[in-house]
Amino acid sequence: MTIRSRTWQPAALLAGLAVLAGGAHAQGAATPAYLNTSLPPQVRAADLVHRMTLPEKASQLVNAARAIPRLGVPAYNWWSEALHGVKVDGTTEYPEPIGLGATFDAAGIHEMAHDIGIEGRVVHEDALRAGGSTIFHGLDFWSPNVNIFRDPRWGRGQETYGEDPYLTGRMAVAYVTGMQGSNPRYYLAIATPKHFDVHSGPEPTRHFADVDVSKHDMEDTYLPAFRAAIVEGHAGSVMCAYNAIKGEPACANRFLLQHTLRGAWQFQGYVVSDCDAVTDIFQFHRFRPTQAQASAISLERGMDNECADFGNLSPAAAAGDSDYRPYVEAVQQGYLSESALDTALIRLFTARIRLGMFDPPSMVPYSHIPQKELDSPAHRKLALHLAEESMVLLKNDGVLPLRHVRRIAVVGPLADQTEVLLGNYAGTPTHTVSFLEGLQAEFPKADITYVAGTPFLTGDQEHPTFPANDTPDPAAIAAARQADVVIAVVGITSHLEREEAPIDLPGFVGGDRTSLAMPAPEENLVRAVAATGKPLVVVLMNGSALAVNWEKAHASAILEAWYSGEEGGAAIAATLSGRNDPAGRLPVTFYTGVDQLPKFEDYSMAGRTYRYFDGQPLWPFGYGLSYTTFRYGHLTLPAGSIAAGAPLAASVRVTNTGKVAGDEVVQLYLKFPDVPGAPLRALRSFQRIHLKPGASQVVRFRLGPRDLSMVTEAGDRIVAQGTYGVSVGGGQPGTGAPSVSGTFQVSGQIELPE
Repeated sequence: MTIRSRTWQPAALLAGLAVLAGGAHAQGAATPAYLNTSLPPQVRAADLVHRMTLPEKASQLVNAARAIPRLGVPAYNWWSEALHGVKVDGTTEYPEPIGLGATFDAAGIHEMAHDIGIEGRVVHEDALRAGGSTIFHGLDFWSPNVNIFRDPRWGRGQETYGEDPYLTGRMAVAYVTGMQGSNPRYYLAIATPKHFDVHSGPEPTRHFADVDVSKHDMEDTYLPAFRAAIVEGHAGSVMCAYNAIKGEPACANRFLLQHTLRGAWQFQGYVVSDCDAVTDIFQFHRFRPTQAQASAISLERGMDNECADFGNLSPAAAAGDSDYRPYVEAVQQGYLSESALDTALIRLFTARIRLGMFDPPSMVPYSHIPQKELDSPAHRKLALHLAEESMVLLKNDGVLPLRHVRRIAVVGPLADQTEVLLGNYAGTPTHTVSFLEGLQAEFPKADITYVAGTPFLTGDQEHPTFPANDTPDPAAIAAARQADVVIAVVGITSHLEREEAPIDLPGFVGGDRTSLAMPAPEENLVRAVAATGKPLVVVLMNGSALAVNWEKAHASAILEAWYSGEEGGAAIAATLSGRNDPAGRLPVTFYTGVDQLPKFEDYSMAGRTYRYFDGQPLWPFGYGLSYTTFRYGHLTLPAGSIAAGAPLAASVRVTNTGKVAGDEVVQLYLKFPDVPGAPLRALRSFQRIHLKPGASQVVRFRLGPRDLSMVTEAGDRIVAQGTYGVSVGGGQPGTGAPSVSGTFQVSGQIELPE
């Protein structure tokens, strides 16, 4: 990377520092402690906070933090988004996280998050040059979303890494450590795992829902990924959720914020609220009788920064004090101690100091990143690579990869679209490759005919409708009849599944889904072109599981492509041609329909996800096909028993027995001793490897005590005594994936800390 220097500083900071320097010179005083770069960040932050008046302190507790010119404190908007790319124009947009989960590539997610942090720095520096830190142009990113995708009906499940706590935890650590950088003094940027906790729909009730969840499910499912992000990844901040848990709103929840976060996990960073979540404490949860009291209880219990202002794009433009006034009133009325304000503010300013906001640019290594890093060729290359890794081949009767095809008919309303590839919480790249563009580039000599066959949606974005006539177009069928192969590009989009939205359509409500089926117009189109008898390849674009039962039975091949980012079209086409061997694995269970699911509102994990669902799914978690084949053998496990608390070493030999090079996702599942509360099975390690034809690799695993643990029915995490089953393979045991299995013994039993 080429580094260039800069000599400018924010005008407000320069002016404030000049005043302070002048005053110090006139009085012979020393430099204020908060400007002394030799002191620890927390000491500097405390000095700065103690110089503020009550209104000044309160003005820093909201996302649109105001400037304090007399202290040289510039305005700063804490609200920025980077779920899979910085959410502004001109940045690289990677696959939606559900697709990233399908890669099973933690190292790739780490690299991606670091690149996002680099681009975030450029965006921030540009904003400062333009006069201030506006919304979405800061360095505190409200990502990743590590909620568990417990039910495919949740419209925001696309933002997550899937249904498994272990996989989600590994991706969370990779993202956090990549984004925050490795400099011991300064953050590249700050990652914010969200939404803490027990938050995964329904969307229409999120502002007032009170979730009743058992201690078992809390410890076993809902907390582990957050724990990994904080205890292992050292995330600098955390976002609390809208909903209540057992009668206490998440942003004022003693168990979550005090007992768990600050207590058991020793979290040292700051907590930001979801937007309007503190207002919800009073307005919808009715947890306190006034807004001042609601604001007070959230701060007293551990929330530090309130996302309170949607309207103002810049803190400098913020008018009045309505967003932070409740904190002033709470102190004046005796509901809130000023020391609680100080505690929160010290956390916030410690973060800003560690971002380098009060230090000379020459000291901050991340303040000199060149503009050319935005959507750079290297970042686009990684976006393509991750998109290729995310492709999950669900079915193939031999039609794929496509070779020597002369006439290709493409149908489906999503084939020429680019917005669908970006999913939600995305910025706008400089260029996005549609499927049709990718296919034309991949097959330059083929005769490609495209007929949408049906419009996807009509109406505007906020009030979309399905087309009144769902009869497929007499042209799509004609094109199919003339082709050697038909490719149907279908699915759903983030217009339908998304965050809290005024949608009420067959199969969709409020941003969530009521059915797992594809929209009827697309389903009818797929069946119509299949009736021509030509080989049919179905490409799915979606952020959640689709119950494509008919397609599984009748299509020649099915490729799950998710919302695959700015290079998505190129990645899909490369997979269809065979230039990319598909090796993605499902990060969620694909059910046959909602009849296999418990009630959406029920947060109990009984009957949910591969760990507790004992039915026959359409496709299981961890499933995915390849254009080559693999063999597993020589599983090594301890010959004797291991003591509870000791690590487990295991290895397996994997061989590519096919004719093409390809990736394999090696998955290790445990079956636990017969202790009430244990799951049916659980993923406890994975590695993505690449093998040439005929090549072998010994894959080694080391499982620590937490990897070997389970949660009892009473909610205690233990390493239990007894016999454990191990299955290592390309998918779950008993699903047809190549694998090898064995057992080992654990002697004694220990309980692990929360």
